[in-house]
Formats: sequence, C-alpha cells, structure tokens
Amino acid sequence: MNVFNLPSPIHQLISEFLKQHEVELWLKRDDLIHKEISGNKWRKLKYNIQEAKKLGVDKIATFGGAFSNHIAATAAVGKGLKIQTLGVIRGDEGFENKTLRDAKEKGMHLHFISRADYKLKTAASFIHRLQEQFGPFYLIPEGGANEFGVQGCEEIMQEVEKEFDAIAISAGTGTTASGICRQLKNERLLVFPAVKGGSFLLEEMKQYCSVEQLQKVQLQLEYHFGGYGKTKPQQLEFMAQFSKEYAVDLDRVYTSKMMFGLFDLIRKGHFKRGAKILAIHTGGLQGNS
Repeated sequence: MNVFNLPSPIHQLISEFLKQHEVELWLKRDDLIHKEISGNKWRKLKYNIQEAKKLGVDKIATFGGAFSNHIAATAAVGKGLKIQTLGVIRGDEGFENKTLRDAKEKGMHLHFISRADYKLKTAASFIHRLQEQFGPFYLIPEGGANEFGVQGCEEIMQEVEKEFDAIAISAGTGTTASGICRQLKNERLLVFPAVKGGSFLLEEMKQYCSVEQLQKVQLQLEYHFGGYGKTKPQQLEFMAQFSKEYAVDLDRVYTSKMMFGLFDLIRKGHFKRGAKILAIHTGGLQGNS
C-alpha cells in the first residue's frame, strides 16, 4: 500500500476574523493521511485489520450506506492488503454511484439489503445468515464503531504535542470522539453531531469513556443542517469561502458542519480571548463527488 502520512500535520489557520476575535485556530489534517483511506477512516480500521489477521480471517465484512466513506476506505484497504471485502449496503439492489463503483473496482463484493433488514445489522441471527451466505468473515461494525476503532482514534491526540484549550470534532457514531475523549488532559472536547438529535452520542460514548472523561465533553447540537447527509445553501457557501480563504477543502457531511459551528461559536464569544482551539479534519472528501 502507499505510505501513510502519519502523524498527520497540524496547521494554524490565519485570517482577519480570527485575529479580530483573538482566537488561535489550528487544524489537524487527517484528510492528508492517505489519498483513498484518509481521515479517521484509517484510524478506525487499523486495529480491526490487525485483529482479523491475528485471528487468521482473510475476509472482512462491514456495513454502510451508498455514499459511505467507511465503505470506500474499507474497499481501498482490502485492495491494498489483498484482503477480501464484503460491503453490506443499505439500499436498493443495482443502485450505483461513484462511491460504490470505486468500491467494486477495488474488489469489494456489494450486498444490498432493505432498510428494514439494515436495522438488524447487529443481530446475531442476521450476521449468522450473512456468514452462511458468504462464508466466514471478520465483522467491522458500521463506521468502525467498536473498541478497536476507538483505540485507533486515541492516536489522534497522542500525535498532538502542543497544548490547547479545546478540541473540536464532528461525529456520526461517537467512535472518534470517544478515542479523543480518552486522551484528553485539560482540554474540553466540543462534539458536533452530523445527525439530527445527536444527544444519543453521549450514551454511545459511555461504552468507551469514564464518567470523569465525559465531563469534559460539550455536545453542539445546532449545526446538523437538517440531518445526516443533508446540506443547506448557507453551509455550502461557507465551504466555498473556507476553501478560498484557507486553501483547505471540507466535506459536506462532517467537517464542514463542525467548522461552520466553530466559527459561529467564535463569532458569538463562546471562547475566551487568547483561546487555542484544535479542530480535527476527519477527511471524507470522496463524498463530495
């Protein structure tokens, strides 16, 4: 496989807006880890892949929607490491888009299931049926949401030497946020759910983080722009302006919502003067196309 760019670089964002509010904003560029397996996707796959190899299993199965960054990354890992991959896709048989075409070209077998069946994805009986149909496999949960995924995401903060007042992360399952939370020192963690009604993420994080650790977490629930995968003109305008001003592209589903929310909080005086903030760019740019 191509060499991974780790540790991922940390860049300071410079602008008149940030100078005016006397806030330092830094961006950890996990989007630069790898061309195809960027952001938190590789971090959540890393220890799962190691566990599959340890168990001697040569096929990986996982779940995702038709535009899933996780599906795209798993297919790329499978091709690079010569591991068979099975993607169980929520949606109609025969649907095709760039994400799914690329996954198939990388050797992933796509198995489409109904939305009703997709809700059974954690049921032992359903997984057993998949194994009967496709043979033995190592199962990685949707989005890499398990203990191995959390362990991989802990390494984000292990790579950070500079001290910050706050860390900002976008969230879908809470896996990356949990890994960061377990490595916090004195920082507080601002979690921006990309889904509507994201308060459930604290419950998800309780599986992996202590009560003491979770006291440092602040959910920011107002920046989902209508729900998962949904966008609004204001968000898209912000993405275009951000790319122009800082020469960094954001993805529609996660990081752009977080950055919009972060700039809104800075504008509203949420942070003290002189605050140092680190935002995590979790990649996912393939979804823009």
